Amino acid sequence: MDEGATFAERLARVAERIESACRAAGRPPGGVRLLAISKTQPPERVREAAEAGQRLFGENRVQEAQAKIPLCPSNLSWHMVGHLQGNKVRAAARLFDMIHSVDSVQRLRQIDAACAGEGRRLPVCLEINVAGESSKFGLPPGDLESALDAARELAHVDVVGLMTMPPPAPDPERARPHFRRLRERRDECRARTGFELPELSMGMSHDLEVAVQEGATWLRIGTDLFGPRTGAAWRPAATDGDG
Repeated sequence: MDEGATFAERLARVAERIESACRAAGRPPGGVRLLAISKTQPPERVREAAEAGQRLFGENRVQEAQAKIPLCPSNLSWHMVGHLQGNKVRAAARLFDMIHSVDSVQRLRQIDAACAGEGRRLPVCLEINVAGESSKFGLPPGDLESALDAARELAHVDVVGLMTMPPPAPDPERARPHFRRLRERRDECRARTGFELPELSMGMSHDLEVAVQEGATWLRIGTDLFGPRTGAAWRPAATDGDG
């Protein structure tokens, strides 16, 4: 990667990769959306990205998003992609246009209650721990149907899809079985539950081509857009232990 490249140049390269992957997979490029992961990036980098035409951004921490979003252009769409703590649910219901990382039925119900209080309805993805890693959050694949059954009772969240993060590996092909399993579980649950689940949030900078081939509709791209971090990560001035 050219570390001196502008955001616009990086965005064009990533867009070209996505279009090429879609052509190879026989998919329309418009069916895959690019979420720029702006965690630890300062507001001025987000503004640079917005000037280049990027409108969709993902954040991992609610507190960082609370401090950052007011300093960024107002016409952007913000998505939560990290683990959501119970004490941050109400703030998340106000801040985000979509939550990709709902990792338990309890959290799903908390988001529903918070959205009811905010008078809004929020699309969410259920995070599935396909690899069964003890170090990661997410529902076991076998619990998906019961989570969808619970979602039927909720009036202020729409479960629109699934999200996963495979174990880190230098070879992108190592991610393929995990992406494929997520898609297969989606297809199984679609047939059994009636939930359409059109969204699959999976794939990052190094494995986006594999993710597209396996059906991704949201790609979560950080490094290949913002470049490697060369200094201290941006943090809000005050912290209260948010995770």
